[in-house]
Amino acid sequence: MKFNRKKFIYLISPLKINKSFHGDLANVLKQKKVGFFQLRLKKESFKKKLIIGKKIKKICKKFDVKFLVNDDVYLAKKLNADGCHLGQKDMNIFEARKLIGNKIIGITCHNSIRLAKIAINNKADYLAFGAFNSSKTKRIKYKASINLLKKARKITKTAIVAIGGINSSNYQKLLLNKANFLAISGYIWNNKKLKPVQAIEKLK
Repeated sequence: MKFNRKKFIYLISPLKINKSFHGDLANVLKQKKVGFFQLRLKKESFKKKLIIGKKIKKICKKFDVKFLVNDDVYLAKKLNADGCHLGQKDMNIFEARKLIGNKIIGITCHNSIRLAKIAINNKADYLAFGAFNSSKTKRIKYKASINLLKKARKITKTAIVAIGGINSSNYQKLLLNKANFLAISGYIWNNKKLKPVQAIEKLK
C-alpha cells in the first residue's frame, strides 16, 4: 500500500453526521494532511449510511483521500469504497476479499502482536493498534504502548495505524516511533475549543 508521508491522518467520522459536517469535512481535507477517511456510523440504517456515504465519497475523491467503511463489507461494496476496516469480531478477511477484491482492508489488532502476525499472514493492508491514550470516542478495553509499536515495526513493513485519544499534544511521539497513520476523530469533531479546521492545523 503506497502512502504519502505528509498525509498521516486517518480521519474517522463523528458518530452523527450533522448539517455542517460536509462543509467542515471539505475544509479539513483541503489541508492535505488526511490520507484516509473512515465512515463509522453505528446507529444509522443501511439505507441512511448509503446516502451519507455517497456524499462523503465525492468529497474524499475531490481531495484525493481514500474512503473506507468501518465494519460493513457489504456497504463498502455497495458504495464502491476504496476499502474497509475490520474489527476482530467482523467478517474475516478472506470473505471480505471475495466481496470487495483487491481493495484496502485494515485489521484491528488491539495491543496484540499475535493478532498482528495473523493479519500480516492474511495480507492485511494495514494494522490498527490501540488505544494509545484514553479516549472519549470509544470505551477503552485494550491499552497499547510505544513498545508495542517498536515490536510491530521489527516484524513487518505493513502500514501501522495508531488509535486512541490522539491530539496535538501527544501525536508526535507516535509518528516518531514509526506509526504511519494516526486515527483521529474526537479531537477534530468534538473539540470544545477548536473548530475542525483549527484542530487539524495544529497537527503539523
